[in-house]
Amino acid sequence: MSADTTGLPEALAEVVTDFHEMPESQRLALLLEFSTGLPALPQKYADHPELLEPVPECQSPIFVVVDVEGQGPDAAVRLAFSAPPEAPTTRGFAGILAEGLDGATAQEVLDVPNDLPGRLALTDLVSPLRLGGMAGMLGRIKRQTREKAGLGA
Repeated sequence: MSADTTGLPEALAEVVTDFHEMPESQRLALLLEFSTGLPALPQKYADHPELLEPVPECQSPIFVVVDVEGQGPDAAVRLAFSAPPEAPTTRGFAGILAEGLDGATAQEVLDVPNDLPGRLALTDLVSPLRLGGMAGMLGRIKRQTREKAGLGA
């Protein structure tokens, strides 16, 4: 089955394609690579964790915040996550979103289909609850992007 990259920014489409091209036996290892590649939380948020939004759909404590540079659909989106190292699956999903969406425009972020977690070819390897956690992260990213870019409901 080929990767469905419809509606995805280029960087996120590449991630989805990478998962599909990887043998199933190696996909969890790729997810773990994203977990180790999750950028460190910027100091301004490390000093003020109350500025981050929790994602209760995740089994592990993860927090996300979106910074938007400018207003409108072409505003650049920056993502920051706080996820514990002992939660590699959750960190991996956050790493995928960081790599695939950080630097995208607000409109590109808002256009990401909500079924993104199911497009990663991990449904046979990761529990639906964990995929739901990634969907929760994406939902919060989209909501914060919409609000901070001034794009209404």
